[in-house]
Amino acid sequence: MDLQKLQNIVIRCRKCPRLVVHRQEVATHKPKRFRDWDYWARPLPSFGDPNARLLIVGLAPAAHGGNRTGRMFTGDRSGEWLFEALYRFGFANRRSSERRDDRFALKDAYITAAIRCAPPENKPLPEEIENCRPYFLKELDLLKNVMVIVPLGQIAFTQTLKSLKIRGAEISSLAFGHGKVYPLSNGRVLVSSYHPSQRNTQTGKLSRAMFHQIFRMARMRLEGCSSEFRVRS
Repeated sequence: MDLQKLQNIVIRCRKCPRLVVHRQEVATHKPKRFRDWDYWARPLPSFGDPNARLLIVGLAPAAHGGNRTGRMFTGDRSGEWLFEALYRFGFANRRSSERRDDRFALKDAYITAAIRCAPPENKPLPEEIENCRPYFLKELDLLKNVMVIVPLGQIAFTQTLKSLKIRGAEISSLAFGHGKVYPLSNGRVLVSSYHPSQRNTQTGKLSRAMFHQIFRMARMRLEGCSSEFRVRS
């Protein structure tokens, strides 16, 4: 099974009745600013470079972000922060993305999430996360070149560790915190980050400089701390 076949299975998933109902209700009762949109309203596939060395793990699609556009982090404020940072450090071809078909592309990076459907109040239930876990586990198997894993937020951090343990990684109890770096097996590392949610960015808990530092560390790890890479402005 390759990554594209896996994502085709994800898109057809209906394991979680609560999420099926919610994503469709959101698509039916649109805010005025999105009234002309034909909402995706299905589980979101992961996307990116199949040879990626950087793996980014989000929490869940936003109701009027990914659930609308059909691509993770596309069309919401969190995505604005993430894509700008990825562009700055050479992991994306553009600094922003608003639509699934706008030719935005990742380079040496892959984006997935703990859960693929927009949950009510952005709070997935434990059983919903478990329903999605097999998809993430299969991605861990298929993404052979990953060296740096960046979970965004504490839930993504916790669920990433759990999945890595299921796949045989020997990991002790690790504390979540922004910018913490934890060695994994086979030379890989995990770099934890606050989620670029509006709650974090508007309150100042997460600044641009703090968020950029995460991807600066990722780039340095991948390039062996080489000074040759030039950060984009």
